[in-house]
Amino acid sequence: MSLMSGLALISVVFLTSMLSGVFGMAGGLVLLWFLLILFPAGTAMAVHGVIQLTSNGSRAWLSRRFIVWRIVMLMTLGVLIAAALLLFSYSPNTATVSLLIGLMPILVWIPKRWFHLDANRASHALGCGIAAGSLTIAAGVSGPLIDIFFVRSQMDRRQVVATKAMIQVVAHSIKILFYLGAAMALSTSEWGIVLLAAPFAIFGTHTGNRILQRLTDANFRTWTRWIVTGIGGFYFLQGLFLLTR
Repeated sequence: MSLMSGLALISVVFLTSMLSGVFGMAGGLVLLWFLLILFPAGTAMAVHGVIQLTSNGSRAWLSRRFIVWRIVMLMTLGVLIAAALLLFSYSPNTATVSLLIGLMPILVWIPKRWFHLDANRASHALGCGIAAGSLTIAAGVSGPLIDIFFVRSQMDRRQVVATKAMIQVVAHSIKILFYLGAAMALSTSEWGIVLLAAPFAIFGTHTGNRILQRLTDANFRTWTRWIVTGIGGFYFLQGLFLLTR
């Protein structure tokens, strides 16, 4: 990795963590796109996991008093089940990852009345963990999918962001272990740059968290929907391009 690429990575980590600090998602989508330019898909997943673990971990810590721990524990069990199911049967590539992420915005536009999902229900929380764990390992991110399990809950925006952050701490931790072999392809100096960039995720998250406090619940959901849609559309077009090359 060149010096310019390293400086670009640090900048992208800060900006995308700030974006996630506000909306609880979206930042990870942009960061993964940048990492897929720098690295093969498996290695990009591992690096993404390390940085997102830092970002989500700091966001969860800043909002720790709003975390709903019962939901987190049930979803953690689901994530572990998903990892076990995919362990011997999945190998990522950039085209597949792009198409999976590109289809995610469909989830944020489906009318709420169609959903009968509530993360407060034990079976739904477990199902969310299995689905989110599968998508995190297969595509690197799962924010929009997790979100549909919260649309019918009575949780406010702070509880949603905090609980989702803690769930993603678990999911990204499992993802790092899943792609540990691919991570070994990075040199010591490249990992040094990645670890140098990781603290900037905390700075970005802190900045985004301050912006979050100024948003209303209505603005929070509207902006989230449009941002995720724009990013997803870009990913989908990229995936089609890679398939037809």
